[in-house]
Formats: sequence, structure tokens, C-alpha cells
Amino acid sequence: VQLQAYGGGLVQAGGSLRLSCAASGRTYSSPTMGWFRQAPGKEREFVAAIRWGASSAVYADSVKGRFTISRDNAKNTVYLQMNSLKPEDTATYYCAAGSTTSMYNDWGQGTLVTVSS
Repeated sequence: VQLQAYGGGLVQAGGSLRLSCAASGRTYSSPTMGWFRQAPGKEREFVAAIRWGASSAVYADSVKGRFTISRDNAKNTVYLQMNSLKPEDTATYYCAAGSTTSMYNDWGQGTLVTVSS
């Protein structure tokens, strides 16, 4: 699966951004799509995940109630709507495709999100 993430940028604290991840190739082999992030000097961490065939999603505690993951099956695209952004949300965000919420095989290039205070 090939993944193309975009939508990052600079935003003030309290603002919003929407990230997109377009998937192509054998998407049927990777029913789970996830978003991860990595801040400078820190390890990559899980943000949110959703399955193509379901509406339920899982979130990291740090983003619950602020971020929403969704998908458009017709467009093979997954979105991450980020509201009430905080400076600690600053990171490079990556989308990933895999078989389960804990097993990802394909990764897109990152898109940088910078939240200014």
C-alpha cells in the first residue's frame, strides 16, 4: 500500500488542522489505517486508528475529544481532524496501513504540524 499524507502546517494554539492520507495499491490487504506522530527528540507514538469497514475508532488518551479520525472509502482516504491544538501536539504526523491496530506494514512520508503558543 502506498500512502501520501498531507495537510500539515503552522497553526496557533487552539486552532484546527485537517490531515489527509491517500492510500493506493492493495488497500484491501490492510484494513486498518492509523495516524502516528513523532516530536523532536521523542519516540513515535500512536494517535488514532480506524478500519476501512467500520466506523469505530481508537484514540490515544492525549487526543481524545480533540482529534477525530475518519475515512472515505470511495476515495481511499483517511482524515485526521485536529481541533483545540496545543503546542505539545507539534510533531511530524505519519499515516500507516496494517492488518490490525497494533500491526502496521506500510508508512507514508510525514507531514509536519507546528502549533505555536
